[in-house]
Amino acid sequence: MIEIFNNPFNFQEVKTSLSFILIVMRLSFRFIFLLAVAGIFSFCSTHKPKKSIADLRTAFNYESGSAEKYNKFAETAMKEGYDTLAQLFMACAKSENIHAANHAKVIENLGEDIGITETAIFEVKSTTENLKAAIKSEIYQMQTIYPGFIRDAENEKAPEAARSFTWAWDSEKKHLKYYRMASSVISGGNENNLPFNWLVCPNCGNTFSPADLKDRCDFCLAKQERFIGYQPKQE
Repeated sequence: MIEIFNNPFNFQEVKTSLSFILIVMRLSFRFIFLLAVAGIFSFCSTHKPKKSIADLRTAFNYESGSAEKYNKFAETAMKEGYDTLAQLFMACAKSENIHAANHAKVIENLGEDIGITETAIFEVKSTTENLKAAIKSEIYQMQTIYPGFIRDAENEKAPEAARSFTWAWDSEKKHLKYYRMASSVISGGNENNLPFNWLVCPNCGNTFSPADLKDRCDFCLAKQERFIGYQPKQE
């Protein structure tokens, strides 16, 4: 060992060997680091909230179909002389379109696309029958679709999806309430007891009658002035 370090030639060889080893160690460390980073990104990409994404696509199609259906119901109501009820159908259609747009935005934020857009299948009958169909649709969304979707999003830790589902779910509860009120009024033969003006929050789709209008949206806290259909009070 002493001979090696006393020999200049051997000492230079040792220095060269140590430098080589250090270079190899640095390159190895960088390689391991790059593998670790790649592994993290691979983990993130393969562990997307797959169930929630599928739920979002289903909800997008259902909400888009509901919006189309309610607009058709509004047209029928107008033709049959139910002008006031038509306003409710149109407000709910707008709300459903907002829900669909919110679901689509979450899908995009998760790096996915909407996929195949399904064609809405529904029947347009008389206004009283259409109103019954609307009630049935809202019950299905409120009791069957959204509770399960919200659980999936919470289990997969997908907060954006959970929020979008919750906003839609809470809105459907109000739609059901309004449709049931309309059914009772129409069956009593006095459509004039229904509100004519309805308001819709542009952020979350929350729907308001003049009687339950608030300064801010219950769900997303948007200001009343931003509501679709809002009319400032005349001085």
